[in-house]
Amino acid sequence: MSLHLVIGNKNYSSWSFRPWIAMTVAGIPFEETVVSLGDPDFKATVSAHSGTGKVPVLIDGDVRVWESLAIIEYVADQHPEAGLWPADRVARAHARAIATEMHAGFAALRKALPMNFWRPPKQLALADDVMRDVARIEAIWRDCRKRFGAGGPFLFGAFGAADAMYAPVVSRFFTYAIEVGPDTKAYMQAVAALPAWIAWRDAALREPWVLPEDEPDWPEVPRLPA
Repeated sequence: MSLHLVIGNKNYSSWSFRPWIAMTVAGIPFEETVVSLGDPDFKATVSAHSGTGKVPVLIDGDVRVWESLAIIEYVADQHPEAGLWPADRVARAHARAIATEMHAGFAALRKALPMNFWRPPKQLALADDVMRDVARIEAIWRDCRKRFGAGGPFLFGAFGAADAMYAPVVSRFFTYAIEVGPDTKAYMQAVAALPAWIAWRDAALREPWVLPEDEPDWPEVPRLPA
């Protein structure tokens, strides 16, 4: 039986984006079901698969796995050949630490800058706590690239779980035209050049659902062309 990933809107659901891009880049086959976060039956539909009533949810036969990082860990255990975590013990520990920091932290950035692929890039005024989150993320990326990134353009050389966890931040930095250093920009461009990224973005731009709470320019909804 194939893996089945239940996700939310591709334009808005950062939590769904993480396991989706991890599995897609790794070449792990799965089916997907998209349920709009604004669907009146969203909670009931997703609760049939997860007690949280939230996305994403991975279905593997009788197994149900929820939470982005837990899903990535599950598929990494099933597919060690995919190399979602670095083989080196020190690098692997560091990757898990920064992935967990992303999973648990950066609340100010998440609240102020919702993921929104179709919004044309435009800056917003950012509070100090948001700027601290941006600076911390840039420091994480810069340190990883310096210490572990010699084998490729991503945080640990090859694209892996840590990159997947930060992929929605890459999107936010583009959407809100965040001013970053040249090393950060190069990393962002490498992520955005992935065929998986392009496929997700293109699907997001074609979606019909609009969620006002995730539209920072509301009641205007500026959209890039699909």
